[in-house]
This record gives sequence, C-alpha cells and structure tokens, in this order.
Amino acid sequence: MHIFVGLGNPGSGYARNRHNVGFMAVDEIVRRHGFSSYRGKFHGEVAEGRLGGEKVLVLKPMTYMNNSGRAVQAAMTFYRVPPRDVVVFQDEIDLAAGKLRVKRGGGHGGHNGLRDIHAHIGSDYGRVRIGVGHPGDKDRVAGHVLKDFAKADDDWLSKMLDVIADNADRLIDGDDSGFMNAVALVMNPPRPNKPKPKPESKQQEEEND
Repeated sequence: MHIFVGLGNPGSGYARNRHNVGFMAVDEIVRRHGFSSYRGKFHGEVAEGRLGGEKVLVLKPMTYMNNSGRAVQAAMTFYRVPPRDVVVFQDEIDLAAGKLRVKRGGGHGGHNGLRDIHAHIGSDYGRVRIGVGHPGDKDRVAGHVLKDFAKADDDWLSKMLDVIADNADRLIDGDDSGFMNAVALVMNPPRPNKPKPKPESKQQEEEND
C-alpha cells in the first residue's frame, strides 16, 4: 500500500491558494482514477483507490499546513506503511511556475508542511515539488503562497494537474525519472523541426538566370 498526501489548508477561502496546489493534485488523481469519495479520518480526509495494481490511500490533512505531520503519521501507523511508500504533493517556491521535480529524502527546504512531516516521520519519503514561482523577496513569500493563482495561471495549472494524474502510477513503481519526463513533455513540448528548403536543381538555377 502507498499513501499519497496532498498539502494545503482546509476551507473554501484557501481552495485556490498557491499553497493548496498539493490538494489540487491529489483531488485530480482521485477524480481521474475513480477513487472512493472522501471521508473524515486520521485528522484529515481520505479516499481510496488503485494505481498500477497497488492500493493507494489519498490523504488531505485538515490540520492546517503547519501541523500536517500528525495526520500523515496517524495514517502510516494504522496501515503500517513505511516512509518510503509515502509521496507528498507540495507547492514549491524555488521552482518556476509550471516546473516540477520529484525528490526522495533530504531536507524540507523551509516548507512548513514538510518541516512538520519531517518531525513526525523523518525524511525518507517522496515529494512531488510543484513550482509556483518566487515573489523575488523572502519577506513576500507568505503573501505569495497564500494568494490565489491568477487567471493567467489556469492554462499551465490545468495541464500540470492533468499530466500528474495521468502518470501517477509511475510514482508507485518508483519511476521518478519517467514521471518527470512525462510532465516535461506536456509542459514544454519540443518544437517541431522546420523542414529544410530543397536545393534547386541545376536546370532550375539556369532557368532562374
């Protein structure tokens, strides 16, 4: 069994905040793959389904971002899931909007939700870091992540959530590189090569003269 954790803050007032993109990502996985309806459990909301032949529990902590670890630890303890089988979907200010990286282990990067999860379960879990951009000044970070996505963000955000949901089974298989490549191909598709002009034949050159 695996646990997918979406990070965010509960309540309609936070629903479109950049800080809630983790909630948005797991909601799309639940919708796309026909998971059960959410129900209250483990200090949060949970839905169950299958990905890649494996059972997956989706968890959205309802404890507010800074206390997310309590919910994650409760679910892990109940199902006896080790940290390596937990994947957390989070907002990441150190990545440009529309960029994504997968990370396993290591530090929390100052993210308050991850900081609390680290305190409860350690660092040996996966993170899907969804870029929301940096405001350019560290004093403006809190206001930036607690503001709604702009309407101009809707196009890339919709594509990002779609491709995350479409390829979520790769995270179960540990194919982090394949997952990131699939996202990159959708978010930054390669430019088509322009056909080179055919060289003129000797006869055409004489006619042009």
